[in-house]
This record gives sequence, C-alpha cells and structure tokens, in this order.
Amino acid sequence: MGYSDPTASRDLLGNRSLCFIFICAFGLVTLFQQILYGKNYIKSGQQFSRLKGLEVGNWSGLISFPDDGGMKPARNGRKRCVRQNFQRSEAQSSVVFTPCLADIQKKKKEKKRYLEHSEGSLEFNSTSCKELRQEITDVKVLTMVKTSELFERWRNLQVCKWEQNKEETDNFKMSLSRCCNAPSFLFTTKRNTPSGTKLRYEVDTSGILHISPEIFKMFPDDMPYSKSQFKKCAVIGNGGIIKNSKCGREIDAADFVFRCNIPPISDMYSEDVGSKTDLVTVNPSIITERFQKLEKWRKPFYDVLQNYKNSSVVLPAFYNTRNTDVSFRVKYMLDDFESARGVFFFHPQYLLNVQRFWAVQGVRAKRLSSGLMLVTAAMELCEEVHLYGFWAFPMNPSGIFITHHYYDNVKPRPGFHAMPYEIFNFMHMHARGIVHVHTGPCR
Repeated sequence: MGYSDPTASRDLLGNRSLCFIFICAFGLVTLFQQILYGKNYIKSGQQFSRLKGLEVGNWSGLISFPDDGGMKPARNGRKRCVRQNFQRSEAQSSVVFTPCLADIQKKKKEKKRYLEHSEGSLEFNSTSCKELRQEITDVKVLTMVKTSELFERWRNLQVCKWEQNKEETDNFKMSLSRCCNAPSFLFTTKRNTPSGTKLRYEVDTSGILHISPEIFKMFPDDMPYSKSQFKKCAVIGNGGIIKNSKCGREIDAADFVFRCNIPPISDMYSEDVGSKTDLVTVNPSIITERFQKLEKWRKPFYDVLQNYKNSSVVLPAFYNTRNTDVSFRVKYMLDDFESARGVFFFHPQYLLNVQRFWAVQGVRAKRLSSGLMLVTAAMELCEEVHLYGFWAFPMNPSGIFITHHYYDNVKPRPGFHAMPYEIFNFMHMHARGIVHVHTGPCR
C-alpha cells in the first residue's frame, strides 16, 4: 500500500485562497472610503438651501466634471476649487458651485471699490448698511481685531447716511439718567450743594471741602441747562482728524457747541473747527502751566477767554485739592473784569458716576478725557449729538498719518487716558444710531 498525502486535495494559500483574501481586503478598503467620503458628501449636502425655488450650493471639495468650457479651476492652497454652472431648464433647477477663497477675496475687493466710490449714498437702515453696522458692533472688544481691520470696517460704514435710532438713543439716555443725571448734578449748584455741605473730592476721597458761605455764593442757583433742552449739539474734540475737514460751517449751525480746554478757534482754524462756543472746559493744569496759576498777570488769560465770546466756562475744581484754588481764581478774575460769563464747577459726584458708567463699557483709565465728559453730558442735554475731532490713532481711517491735535502734535501723558477705548465706544454708538461721529470732510 502506498502512502497518500492528506493535504493533497486542499488548496492551502493557493490561487483560490489568495483571490478570496484579495476580494475581502478590497471590500474593506472600499467600505472605509465610502464611510469617509460619505461624511464629506453629507456635510456638503447640508450646505444646500432653497432660495427662490432654486437649489444653491457652495462646495469647496474636488469635483470631477468634463472640461467643456464651463469649468473654471482656481488654486486655493492645496485644493483645486472649481465652478460649474448648470443652465436652468423648465423642469430643472440650476446648481452653482462657487470656488473657495479666490472668488471670496475678489468679491471683497469689488465691494471695497464700490464702497469707496459711493460714500453716504445708502440709507442707514438699508440691508447693506445693517450688515456694515453689524461688522462694527460684532467687535465686542477692541483687541479682537487689528487696527487696520477696524479702520477698514469704519471706512466701509461711511457709505451709509447716518440716522438717529430713537429707541437706542432713548435707552442710552435712560441709563445715563439713572446713573449720572446731568440736568441735576452736572455742576455744583446752591440747590444740590447747600451751604455747610461737606463736599468730598473726586480723587482725594479722604479730603473734604467745607462749603462756606463765601464758596456757596460762587454757585449758580440751579442748573442752567435742562433735559434735552437743545435739538442738535456739536461736541468738538481737538484731534488732528478734524484738520482740513471744512466742518466749521456745519459746527456753527448746531444749536449748542461744546469745546474742550480752550483750544484755538482763530481764523487760521475756524474753517475746520468753527468758532461758535456755548460751553468750554478749562483744565486747571493749563492755568498753572500757561498762566502761572493767575497769581501774577491775569489779563492774558482774560484775553484768551474773549475769543469764546459769551460762552460759559466749566472747571473740575473738586477733582483734587490742588485744583480748587486755581479754579476759584478764574471766578474771581472774571468778577474783577465785570464779565457776565458764567463760571461753573463740575460736581465731583457726577464725575465719579460717569467714570463708573464708562468703566462698565470697557473704558478704564486713571481719568476720563474732557471730551468724553462733555459727550456724556451732551447725551442728556441734547436730542441729537454730533462729534467732530474725536480720534485716538496716529493715522486717519485711510491710513494717513495725522497730528495728535489739529493745532500741534503734543502727546498726552501716557497711561492717563484710555483714548482708543473711548473712540471705540463712539464707533459702536455711531453704528447703533446714538451719536454721529464725523471723521471725514464735511460737504
């Protein structure tokens, strides 16, 4: 009997087995591909939306179509993005596949060119302007965007005619009324600060000033201004942004004009900044540095004030103990010259409340600027507020370098004010229709 091999009738790892293994492996690879591509297909499919009865989709994946002239390839990084336009027939909707980044950037450039050539041509509440305003209000914190991007958004918004939003304005005024109440407490008066009051300073909170009968006599009987007394007000900042603006005539047409820190308004500047002045602030540091605290000659300071005709003067006499005597000397000097000009002193509690109000809005500084104080007061005293000369950057929105002030390039003490954050808030208020911020030339 011969020996027989038990494996002779089996095909161990033979042709049939290898073929079966290959088929299984191919099936698994195909399954994984379908799972992966299926996810992308579903994700892309979810981007489809029905618009006026047409199916419109935006794909940025690879699509294989025969190049019949309708195919337009474009490079975007490592991806090839294409556009295929299917012509609509009566029984068929058209589907549009748009390219990736290339066309988006192209559209942005076209939009930018359009905006630059149509300044002030769109209604404030039009769909396009609502989108442009949203681009400003979407920036919740100044550090969210680069300065150049913020400038671009602001430039784009200039295509829209500004219009007051009554609801937004009324809500803002209501917030100010609850916290600050300028019609009652902007200045110290005989009504809100009776004789014998122990007045606490704004900064030197440990210091207290006893309101003697002599001091009490310097206060007005009551606030000279009332709530929403003026229809249209202009608050003029001293920023270089107003230079060559030709806004003087428009400013002088306002019902009430606020100015900061006795700036020059001679013929050399009046074409841009106007000359009308109803209320002007005087920082005691100006009196100390330029007029020797009025301890010697007083006529030079009196002559400077004559440029502002019959405007009233307001000083922060109760900011700290150093400011008090210097501020009182202004009142004494004008009385000596028998001037009818009103002299008022900011109420320290009002300024403290204003500081707290803006701190909540993100403006945190050792001291708010005089401009922001006046804008805050104007919001309660005026129906509509327009800002000119307010800017906190070394370049204008077009990227051109400007001087710090319209009359010089002297920088403020670093770290004292938070000017960029103040301007950032004004931008938001402009976009919301609360104040009108003018940063370009006037027509």
